[in-house]
Amino acid sequence: MRKARITIIGSLNIDLVTVTSTIPAQGQTVQGDRFATLCGGKGANQAIACARLGAEVRFIGCVGGDAFGRMMLDNLQQERIHTEGIGIVSEAASGTASIIVNDGDNRIIVVPGANGLLTPDHVRRHAQTIQSSDVILMQLEIPLPAVREALSIAARSHVPVILNPAPAMTLGDDILAQVSILTPNEHELAALFGEDDSEQAFPWQAAICSMPGRIVLTRGADGAYWSDAGGRLHHQPGFEVNVIDTTGAGDTFNGALAVLLAEGNSMDDAVRGAVAAGALAVTPFGAQSGMPTRSRLEQHLKED
Repeated sequence: MRKARITIIGSLNIDLVTVTSTIPAQGQTVQGDRFATLCGGKGANQAIACARLGAEVRFIGCVGGDAFGRMMLDNLQQERIHTEGIGIVSEAASGTASIIVNDGDNRIIVVPGANGLLTPDHVRRHAQTIQSSDVILMQLEIPLPAVREALSIAARSHVPVILNPAPAMTLGDDILAQVSILTPNEHELAALFGEDDSEQAFPWQAAICSMPGRIVLTRGADGAYWSDAGGRLHHQPGFEVNVIDTTGAGDTFNGALAVLLAEGNSMDDAVRGAVAAGALAVTPFGAQSGMPTRSRLEQHLKED
């Protein structure tokens, strides 16, 4: 069987990860437990998740002309990801994410750096890559004009696009109309509809069903929800695992969903596999270290 061809258009960051048992209050200094410098960014994470599952992966994005940029390019190339579409912006710093991991959960501050300099012109230069893909996978850690350009190119060639709408924001109808599948969490789903979910009152089930077959909602340990073309709600429960670090779990889910759908799997099977992949990703430390290979994922699904 031919490998699924996935193109990722998105962000590359260096993750500066601190593990601590205590979150400092304002003005307070506490002792941390562990620190690591790791390759990350939603785009890069999703690309590696796709590659580990056996897809042929190409990446469109930008890094800075610094040591972090070289480190991230080397990391992708080691995973056999094609990096010809990644521009090196010599005058910019590479993107960074400062991550605090506490009790298995995380808090993240992202500085976009070179990611914020991805232009529609850069995307257009790689139109052929987009047009020859089975699926395009994008996020929102890059400028919206670049997202719009990629959507336009994909639409003209009838290439399906999965958009992970993170970080959360309201998107215009021009963007939503060209997206095949949206993969938000609850907070991101509320933002898409211009609603506030701070009091847990947002009717997310009705929101999913209002866009039949086009939303797959991730809910952490609860798994994922989606609606079919008839507007009926479906649920894939989560898998029980020992949680060490949730960083990258959503990116692993997105990568697995893209690969499994590109291979022609049903939505039921694709979501089940994606939830299982996301669960496996939280068992070690770091966003990319736990992303499963295809054989590990298939073994996990057989054992469940």
